[in-house]
Amino acid sequence: MRTILILFYFILSAGKTIAQSPIQVTISGQIKDIQNEAVQGATVKLLMAGDSTAVAGVTSRNNGGFELRVVSPGVYLLAVSQVGMEPYFSNTVTINGSRPKLQLPAIILLPSKRAALKEVTVTAKKPMLEYDLDRTIVNVESMLGAASGNTLEVLEKTPGVMVDINGDISLNGSSGVTVLIDGRPTYMSSRDLAAYLRSLPGSMLDKIELITNPPAKYDANGGAVINIKLKKKRTQGYAGSASHNSNIGKRYRSYNSINLNYLHRNTNLFGNFGYSRYTDITDNDNERAFFSGEGQKTNASIVENRNESGSHEFSARIGLDHNLNKRTTIGMILNASTRNRNEGSEYISNIFSSAPTPDSTGLGTNATRGRWQQFGGNINFQHRFTDRGEEMTADINYIRYNNRNDQRLENRVIDASQQVRSRQNFLYMLPYSTDVLTGRIDYSLPLKDKAVFSAGLRSSMVKTDQPSDYFTILDDKPVPDFGRSNHFIYHEDIHAAYVNGRKDWKRFGLQLGLRWEYTATKGDQLGNQQVAASSFSRDYHSLFPSIAASYKLDSAGQQVIALSYSRRINRPNYQQLNPFMFFVDQYSYSVGNPLLLPAFSNRYEINWRYKQLLTIRFGIDHQTDGIASATRMENKIQISGMENFAIRDGIMAMAMLNLKPAKWWNLSYNIGVGRFVTKGKFNDQEIDLLNYSWRTQVQNQCRISDTWSAELFGTYQAPWLDYQRFVHARYWVNAAIQKKVLKNKGSVKLNLEDIFRGMGSAEESRGMLNAYSYRKSIPDTRRVAISFNYNFGKETFSRKRKYNDNAADELKERAQ
Repeated sequence: MRTILILFYFILSAGKTIAQSPIQVTISGQIKDIQNEAVQGATVKLLMAGDSTAVAGVTSRNNGGFELRVVSPGVYLLAVSQVGMEPYFSNTVTINGSRPKLQLPAIILLPSKRAALKEVTVTAKKPMLEYDLDRTIVNVESMLGAASGNTLEVLEKTPGVMVDINGDISLNGSSGVTVLIDGRPTYMSSRDLAAYLRSLPGSMLDKIELITNPPAKYDANGGAVINIKLKKKRTQGYAGSASHNSNIGKRYRSYNSINLNYLHRNTNLFGNFGYSRYTDITDNDNERAFFSGEGQKTNASIVENRNESGSHEFSARIGLDHNLNKRTTIGMILNASTRNRNEGSEYISNIFSSAPTPDSTGLGTNATRGRWQQFGGNINFQHRFTDRGEEMTADINYIRYNNRNDQRLENRVIDASQQVRSRQNFLYMLPYSTDVLTGRIDYSLPLKDKAVFSAGLRSSMVKTDQPSDYFTILDDKPVPDFGRSNHFIYHEDIHAAYVNGRKDWKRFGLQLGLRWEYTATKGDQLGNQQVAASSFSRDYHSLFPSIAASYKLDSAGQQVIALSYSRRINRPNYQQLNPFMFFVDQYSYSVGNPLLLPAFSNRYEINWRYKQLLTIRFGIDHQTDGIASATRMENKIQISGMENFAIRDGIMAMAMLNLKPAKWWNLSYNIGVGRFVTKGKFNDQEIDLLNYSWRTQVQNQCRISDTWSAELFGTYQAPWLDYQRFVHARYWVNAAIQKKVLKNKGSVKLNLEDIFRGMGSAEESRGMLNAYSYRKSIPDTRRVAISFNYNFGKETFSRKRKYNDNAADELKERAQ
């Protein structure tokens, strides 16, 4: 009997020795919160089931991902913890080495129950900037002054983004930026887009993605891409937020919004509603000089005007997502907005020849009344074929814009003897409508070893209808001016297909994409009794490759170097093609150009990043047939429009530094420099312009206490050249202080904007034949704003716990 027991002991010992022979198993997964956002910095441990001894541990990366390596077989459990969240423990699993790699479904962490019972909110604040292979992600809630302003003002505070006085947006020195809302194009002119972004409260924003060289999934049109993501909560129950902002300068402004969300089982209802009141007053000074062929000044004019505008805008966006099953979701979104706008200006113009006193004086008014309306709908579909991430998405969008502009211009000219020389009275009726229908389908397939293949199709059909009716008022009766009137109809169809592949190794990441686009355009000017009808059509296709690569210089990924390239196209928008005239005053107007060609560009970029501390970026942009504003003089009238220039080369460098001088103080500083060359021919004159420019921003965020915080933000833009426009230096300084109230569910913010009133613009036109133009504008930018934001609702988290259990079950199934 004793011999049998000894033999049985040795058999067990041998079995145990065999079972504990070395193995190589890698466990990987991703940590997310209840809003489906990646959780960075969570502690992930693999514990022995018997005594909870930790055998391996890591922290989750920026994207929430983690990897654990197991070298000994045994019975284990997974433990995950993060500040302000409930700890997560998996069921016990046996790992024997039969599968070398185990990919887990997402693990969802829930908010801390202890914090909820004590009515104390514990949050781990996201950094303002996060980085992915091909983009920089801005977390808007980490920008203190965001809720106190509108979306355009939030963009002005975003590193690398610049918004000029006309609302044109550039990124890292490159113009032609495409702005997306929740991944979808807006199809607006820069003027309408700027007005829409002013009406969209900053409190409605979740994230802003800055993509310098967009991958093949995105439309090839435009330079860089700025994708604005709106808030949409993902928690069980009902929740929402409301915000109000009162903004006072010379005139009063107000931004108001309410965001609502209700998630019950498989159905999610959400809505955003906003109202804004926008008023502005701008003082403009215009100087124009005319020269003979020998360079002698022949005469000059000085025009001063004050422009006042006011608008009221209502916007609504409602949506529904419904999970048909655990793999398939359908949804729809409806959105609408309307803006009523009044604008008026009074101007005085003095015409000089050789005498120091004016030869004549012009006095006039310009009054505009307009209504802008937008309605859109979206139907979307998502199906996940497997839990590994293979999915297909599709959506159809329809958008319609209606715009009505009635403009009344009155002018009288007084000579040196104060006698009225002439009177003029005009009426311009400039409505337009735009219909946009788009459809797209995207497919994504994760492959082995962190590789992803994606492909898709997209089509868009756009029609604009723009009648322009001009009248001369005689004896208080409008008389048609057929010489200036026209009716322009424009069609644009774009069809595209793309493929994209991405692979991530331990240190190296690579993304390759190719997009093909076919464009067909047709413009018809219908003509009238005096103007003959005309039309044009154009169709073309092209390939647009894109490359992005990154390499971690150390095993921890603290230093990363990245390279990217993309070929892009910049198509003229519909307003730029319409040859109607929009008058500023009697002596200046803008006009469209139906002969504009698309511009093509090749963009290269390399950047180096050290942790979240320092980023250095260097880029080259070579553009042919670049589209830009150009100005010419005809009969002493300034005419502005869009033209093609042969070449524009830009070389840009930027450095961004994020410091934490003290536990309560975050400091962000960035500076960018650029060299720009413009070559071409305009108005029978060769243009060869060279310009150097630089821009710097500094942002200080201070946490004074658990409920008090403050911010100081400043920007300086050195003089720069945008093709023919030379823009003088601008600067602005903003400050904000915030107090959390109502058990941290609400906040009150006080914001001081453009404290030193340096945001006004001054620009001159260079390269005009025998003429010079200078303009200075001082808008109402020095302002005080106070805002209130409140979060409300009741949320439950039982559904998310089910996902955690599924993750544990799958770990058990795959490990055995």
